[in-house]
Amino acid sequence: MSAPVIELRDVHKRFAAGERTITALDGLSAEVGSGRITGLVGPDGAGKTTLMRLLTGLLKPDSGSIRVLELDTVTDTQNIQASIGYMPQRFGLYEDLSVSENLELYADLQGLAGTDRKARFDRLMTFTGLGPFRKRLAGRLSGGMKQKLGLACTLVRPPRLLLLDEPSVGVDPVSRRELWDIVHSLVDEGISVLWATAYLDEAERCHDVLLLNEGRLLAAGPPQTLSERLKGRTFAVRVASADRRTVLHEIRGLPHVVDAIVKGRDVRVLVSRHADTAYLSRCCRNVGTGALQVEEVDPVFEDAFIDLLKDQDVAAETSVISVSNNAQPRNGSDPTGKPSTETVLAGTPKLDDRRNNGEAVIQVAGLVRKFGDFTAVDGIDFSVKRGEIFGLLGPNGAGKSTTFRMLCGLLPPTDGKALVLGIDLRRAAAIARGRIGYMAQKFSLYGNMSVLQNLQFFASAYGLAGRTRQRKIDVELAEFGLVPYADATSETLPLGYKQRLALACAIMHEPGVLFLDEPTSGVDPLVRREFWTRINAMAAAGVTVMVTTHFMEEAEYCDRIGIIYRGRLVAAGTPQDLKNEHRNTDLPNPTLEDAFVDLIEHYDREHPQ
Repeated sequence: MSAPVIELRDVHKRFAAGERTITALDGLSAEVGSGRITGLVGPDGAGKTTLMRLLTGLLKPDSGSIRVLELDTVTDTQNIQASIGYMPQRFGLYEDLSVSENLELYADLQGLAGTDRKARFDRLMTFTGLGPFRKRLAGRLSGGMKQKLGLACTLVRPPRLLLLDEPSVGVDPVSRRELWDIVHSLVDEGISVLWATAYLDEAERCHDVLLLNEGRLLAAGPPQTLSERLKGRTFAVRVASADRRTVLHEIRGLPHVVDAIVKGRDVRVLVSRHADTAYLSRCCRNVGTGALQVEEVDPVFEDAFIDLLKDQDVAAETSVISVSNNAQPRNGSDPTGKPSTETVLAGTPKLDDRRNNGEAVIQVAGLVRKFGDFTAVDGIDFSVKRGEIFGLLGPNGAGKSTTFRMLCGLLPPTDGKALVLGIDLRRAAAIARGRIGYMAQKFSLYGNMSVLQNLQFFASAYGLAGRTRQRKIDVELAEFGLVPYADATSETLPLGYKQRLALACAIMHEPGVLFLDEPTSGVDPLVRREFWTRINAMAAAGVTVMVTTHFMEEAEYCDRIGIIYRGRLVAAGTPQDLKNEHRNTDLPNPTLEDAFVDLIEHYDREHPQ
């Protein structure tokens, strides 16, 4: 057996943040094997980036020891940095330089001699598929191509150990698969890889995982081993699409149900050790329309993560912040500010009759957007009904974000029709913006203002005043578990709380349509479930929701999805319909990601550029 490429022994790391002390790593001990892909898995704030920086010698541990390639990170920093490759979350590409010029710059920094450069560059261009784009400016590459260029720059000098800090965040499924293919090829060449990720489906592609939460190691080992211990505890409950939200809500309230989520046409259920198929079947006789079909299914890594979090009573949020002495939890918040399950689910409305009248509240016909000679959106058509959750998917650079911004009233269409709540966005975009809710992909509130000040600002911006304004602010603080953090500066909040605050501000004025742009990127599964519980409740009350996401599991929560590629709508339907259309002998049970990738590849074959 080869020596571990990474050895961690009781590592602690803390940071001072004003009057607070944040514990990033709390007694971490682990090993990473040679010649393998090891997933460093956990939500935002779990300690992944801090650990990466410690491994490179950019930070020093407060206590404990770290050895990388059998060298001490404190005393042998220079030798370690000469032997590893490190691609941080925000890799330093120079966007006004071309692909080749970026490579030349990093070759200079790495001291790669001129005689070796051409062969190495040719190899990297072929390896990453960037060969045809050597002269393109880095700033004009898609998100996936930027990640591949960052990886190429990291590999200018072949490392023994490659550290990748969430390289696939914001990258579409096609580009993500290409990144994985590249990394598997590197491992075949003898390079060891540590891949940090918040995507639990990615963890299943690793040989081993280190599962972190709040700076502690929850579990380590092959992901399949962690999943298999849940054998006999995971089920699919077949549900008519119209009843999915009602059934999901009722199943979550059953004793011994640990977790339940929508999965296409089914509700996927994880039960405790004290339940089985017979128990769940009996319970489902009184759920929804009754006599629902229950089938045992294989557990996946996300099930294992959820079970570990709940077994160890680990909070879904990823750090704790100090609060004002005057702030007291109330109305359904526990002392840490986390809303109870009862609060999240309380008042979940029954289906509104308006949902069943087929009224289309978003209507798009022949929608076009041009930027000079470039056509970003090329005549797309679709509609979304009241109370429907519609997912807008597509590879990076396909026109998805441009379409989304036009429908939010942030970008005027060049041609075609775009109506939201009956308002023509080409003529009255400002009026439409006052009646819709919008949550941006990146935290876009005022970071130097407190939670309360942000809520007050958005309440005023939406025209709320007097007692109505104060009542609405109080309700949002309580329902989103923000009371203890009312005086905290919003930029200091953990990601889960930032997402809550952003959603609270977006729905302050009770909009009829809600636009969500990558709303849960980086958060853990428990926070994601809490978020989608709220979204389902709003949809059930008649709010129309449009969401963009690269997270294919999340797209399963949508009633329908549309896939945009090369500026055109190339497919639309329910998640299950799209999976069925791409079922074949090679893929008898395709995932939505399988269907997405197959659709894009098929379209490229049928419409060569």
